[in-house]
Formats: sequence, C-alpha cells, structure tokens
Amino acid sequence: MEFNKRNTKIYILSGKAKSGKDLVSKIITNYYRDKKCICLSYSYYLKDYIKRITGWDGSEENKPREMLQKVGIELIKNKINNKLFINRLLEDIDVFSYFYDIIVVTDARLIEEVEIPKEKLDNVITIRINRDNIDNNLTNEQKSHLTEIALDNYSNFDYIIDNNKDYSYLENKVNKILEGNYE
Repeated sequence: MEFNKRNTKIYILSGKAKSGKDLVSKIITNYYRDKKCICLSYSYYLKDYIKRITGWDGSEENKPREMLQKVGIELIKNKINNKLFINRLLEDIDVFSYFYDIIVVTDARLIEEVEIPKEKLDNVITIRINRDNIDNNLTNEQKSHLTEIALDNYSNFDYIIDNNKDYSYLENKVNKILEGNYE
C-alpha cells in the first residue's frame, strides 16, 4: 500500500453553543459529498475523558457542560498542557490528510484554536457562525466561560455568517463560501 498526502482543504468552524456549527458542518460535507470528508473536533478527547470519568453517555440532553469547561480549561489547559487539544487535532489532521479531501473542525472556541492551524497548515479556511438571541440553556456562568466568549471580538476569521434566518438562507451562505462567491 502506498500513502500519498492529499491537498486536503480544512474548514475550522467557530461559534457559541447552539449557533449552528454542526449544521454548517453538515452543509459542508453535503456540498462535498463526492469527495472524502471527515469532521473532527477539539473536544473529542475532552469528551472521551469526561465519559470515562463520569460515565456520561455522550448525549446532549445530559451533557456535563460545566465539568467539560472546567476540566478543559482549568485542568488541562492551565495545569497540564495549554496546547494539548490543538496538538492532538494537528496530529489527527496529519494522519487523516492521507485519506480525506475535506476536513471540517467543528468547534474552535479559543483564538489559538483558529490561529495555530492557520500558521502550521495549508489550505485552512476559518468560518465564524453567529446567531443572535439563541436559547442554548446555558447558565450565566457557562455563557461567560472563556470557551464561550474568547472569540467574541476576534476579527481574523476568513468568513462570518449570521445564522439568524432559515435553513435555506444558511445553506446558501455556506455554499457561496464553498464556491468562492461569498460577499
């Protein structure tokens, strides 16, 4: 078996909880349905740790968001390795780029999660998804957590989408980005 690295296109999505990141990732993978696509997330390893520690089943309904936030930032980022999840994701991208044409990273929450891949990798496109007045069922403490606000004033995204209308509007905006016709 011979391995050849592909010219993989990498999309990094950012947005607050329930802003539409997963929906945008589905639109992207549907657009590229004739290519090999995979979705990755910075939170993959964090969620795996929390599942093993607490027995959480991974469902959204009983997501231990506060524990995810605290373990992710206060323990792993601040005490163990402030780039652990970034390094893991970059390693995953390195492996998957031999097998996939399109990689979608569904959950950038911190500035370095946007900037480091752009510095280290080629063919990276960053997209911020904003959605006004969303009822995401977060407590005020969770809403003000670093992982929810760190990118609020960040201005170096390649594209910003306002996800305040219906699905077809969102799909049209995303498709225009993918086609290179976004205004």
